[in-house]
Amino acid sequence: MKESNSSKYALSLFSSAGIGELGVKACGIDILLSNELLKERCMLYHENYPNTESICGDIWTLQNKIIEEWKNKNVGNPFLVYATPPCQGMSFNSIGRIQYEIRMGKRPKEDPRNRLIIPTMEITKKLQPQWILLENVPDMQLTVIRTEDNEYKNIIEYIKEKLGYGYVGKAEVVNCADYGIPQTRTRLITIFTKSEKGKAYLNKYSTFLPNRTHSQNGEKGLQKWVTLKEAIGNLPSLSAEKGKNESKDISWHIVPIMKAEKFWWVKNTPYNETAYNNQCIECGYKETPRHGMFMKDGIHQSKKDTPIYCAKCGALLPRPSMIDKETGLRRRIKGFDSAYRRMVWELPSPTLTQNFQYEASDKKLHPEQNRTLSIYEALKLQTITDFDYKLSVNNKPISRNLCCQIIGESIPPRLIKLICSNILAIEKGELL
Repeated sequence: MKESNSSKYALSLFSSAGIGELGVKACGIDILLSNELLKERCMLYHENYPNTESICGDIWTLQNKIIEEWKNKNVGNPFLVYATPPCQGMSFNSIGRIQYEIRMGKRPKEDPRNRLIIPTMEITKKLQPQWILLENVPDMQLTVIRTEDNEYKNIIEYIKEKLGYGYVGKAEVVNCADYGIPQTRTRLITIFTKSEKGKAYLNKYSTFLPNRTHSQNGEKGLQKWVTLKEAIGNLPSLSAEKGKNESKDISWHIVPIMKAEKFWWVKNTPYNETAYNNQCIECGYKETPRHGMFMKDGIHQSKKDTPIYCAKCGALLPRPSMIDKETGLRRRIKGFDSAYRRMVWELPSPTLTQNFQYEASDKKLHPEQNRTLSIYEALKLQTITDFDYKLSVNNKPISRNLCCQIIGESIPPRLIKLICSNILAIEKGELL
């Protein structure tokens, strides 16, 4: 039997760079084995979890090896299987693009990433963990997959069926802001257990989630949501200009340099506004029609006729526009009015994606400064800075691109810590 200060052992699947596992580890649960497809993420994972055996490669071909390696640990069944399957095939942010590509014949109707739950369940069935914790986007609960028997089933129902009657559990949508995290990130948390104490707890409370600690306006005696101002309002100022885009004192407090034209759009964008609504800076006219959206065939679309020239003097407005290669004429850049939009201090941050450093990303302009979010600010908003985590491999910093990817893909580890702490309290009988 493996010797450890902990008697609780976990298997991590789709580990990426191990951001969520920070919360698992903080609760005293040892992660003995992990699996991740991409090599650069495996390397970063190993840097942060040197005592965890990492199996790098495709879970479809490695599922038997994962099972064997776990059994070779001689620690019995896992206490926890923690799995975060890729969400791109389910994510609401990508549905429109996916549907478009399907219509254009550029993408098959079935996203194979959604079927990764199949090997996940095969591993779980054979290792019989006490607890299973799955995390994904809310749309996971609406996703239908093609099973190994070529039947189409709702993914949550498929999980229940594969686990069998020995397990109980459910899937629930949580808003990270309700747990003191300065971000309105919604995630689907799916928890199953075969623990007798867990079964008794679910029967009594109908949830495995910890009690909310915050609400938007402090309803029900809870604390108010943590705002963007509270989270990052005291950090040094930056600007998306050369020589002004990086802090000398705070690692990763850095933003991309904008091209001059984009900087012009951003500089003239007021608080809580989008550059698409900017008015004339030449004559001061404020009534040129604003941008917006409409519904067509049940799909949100942006207005097609939003002006880019002042309705009074004809001057070019500081609105996103470009020279059309075919006509040689300037036209508006396509996009919704959530793009090139400043965030607001009084609310938590909107959901971070891996594109949070793109000025066109959804509500990612700094409330006051002429820039996007810095990487360090994103780390804080994801609560990664609450934990000891290296963004380097062999003392060499990882690329900014990889850093943005793992931040945007991850769940705030503070939420995972709260969930795992609740699970441990259930196991100790402290909450019954």
